Amino acid sequence: MNNFPWLTLVVVFPISAGSLIFFLPHRGNKVIRWYTICICMMELLLTTYAFGYRFQLDDPLMQLTENYKWINFFDFYWRLGIDGISIGPILLTGFITTLAALAAWPVTRDSRLFHFLMLAMYSGQIGLFSSQDLLLFFIMWELELIPVYLLLSMWGGKKRLYSATKFILYTAGGSVFLLIGVLGIGLYGSNEPTLNFETSANQSYPVALEILFYIGFFIAFAVKSPIIPLHTWLPDTHGEAHYSTCMLLAGILLKMGAYGLVRINMELLPHAHSIFSPWLMIVGTIQIIYAALTSPGQRNLKKRIAYSSVSHMGFIIIGIGSISDTGLNGAILQIISHGFIGAALFFLAGTSYDRIRLVYLDEMGGMAIAIPKIFTTFSILSMASLALPGMSGFVAELIVFFGILTSQKYLLMTKVLITFVMAIGIILTPIYSLSMLRQMFYGYKLFNAQNSYFFDSGPRELFISIALLLPVIGIGIYPDFIFSLSVDKVEAIISIFFLDSFCQ
Repeated sequence: MNNFPWLTLVVVFPISAGSLIFFLPHRGNKVIRWYTICICMMELLLTTYAFGYRFQLDDPLMQLTENYKWINFFDFYWRLGIDGISIGPILLTGFITTLAALAAWPVTRDSRLFHFLMLAMYSGQIGLFSSQDLLLFFIMWELELIPVYLLLSMWGGKKRLYSATKFILYTAGGSVFLLIGVLGIGLYGSNEPTLNFETSANQSYPVALEILFYIGFFIAFAVKSPIIPLHTWLPDTHGEAHYSTCMLLAGILLKMGAYGLVRINMELLPHAHSIFSPWLMIVGTIQIIYAALTSPGQRNLKKRIAYSSVSHMGFIIIGIGSISDTGLNGAILQIISHGFIGAALFFLAGTSYDRIRLVYLDEMGGMAIAIPKIFTTFSILSMASLALPGMSGFVAELIVFFGILTSQKYLLMTKVLITFVMAIGIILTPIYSLSMLRQMFYGYKLFNAQNSYFFDSGPRELFISIALLLPVIGIGIYPDFIFSLSVDKVEAIISIFFLDSFCQ
């Protein structure tokens, strides 16, 4: 059983089962919805089984590796494998995609295509998180773009074509840099292209070349996990997308960029990363402050949440830049935690939009009386977003703080300065989340008589909110669960940097 291709099955299953949707009898949307949800559930069970029984936690090396020759002509392999860093995002992907499929019940127009695109995204995301080959990484990265573009341009809001075009221009522009970097690393120093992660990690490059590679990869990942100033596609995309698409975007797509930074920029290009890491810290702090200041100015509810998620991604960048065990662990925890919180906030924003059909915050008000359940869950998750102790956001941000303060790379003064600026960002976060709650739910703007018949969240929506809330509280109380996955691998990555500094 050890040679069974678990990862190939996990990656290929959603898209191949999803392509059968088009052959289902068209008797309304019920069949299609249930079929999609069953596929998502089966996939989630498959991954948890494979990881639970086939994955050793204390082994920092690649596990469940598979290596099949795909194209003979230029040595292109189908290489998959997971380790402590990729196991978290893969399980997060499974969880959030299942809930997003459940959240997509109201979608009735072209529902076959909609659900197929969701499953295709599912495959692409898991393939990206488990790929061990640079070209395969790039292919999975591209496989993600087309479904998102179609989901945006067909099921979006009023300005959907504008935001979909903006999204595809930004991300495809970033992918060009990714492809150049992949080919550069693959073709450097040999006639045969070497695209394997393992061999590239042991390769050493001239410093100038490594910096060029680093910048190329960094631009590609900075577009995806929006790093200022390449973040402007995100608020538009989130403001227009259907909320189940928003859950996938906020929960998983943003994490692909952060994952790429750890997996490629830190592991494959350590010298350049230690040169650039102070700049990463500076950009991360600027991003936290900037997004937290821009967020209150947004009239659109979803855009406000989108800016809050840009602000939270700043902590991940700082954790990656701190080059310390605690910092990187905190960044990985923040990746998981923000995946849940961001998805939940977008879901709740979407359900309240379904009720009242208002997008702008200044037109809302007094909704707490009409929809108390949505109000309660929204309040709790806003608290989680502003890092209330006992929620996962607090633990992640606290550990990133510890990571900066214990980092051996920076002088004390810089650490104190960065921590101080980050603390200002943490103070600004409650301002926009609480003002969002106040504008939506409190106040005297009671609705007119014709709007007074709407109902509170049904069992399906309540289930999704609670399913997203439980892991947030669970990680907040017992974060060791996530750390036990990643801690050995993180030590292995960080030790590269200190070995290098000793060798020099």
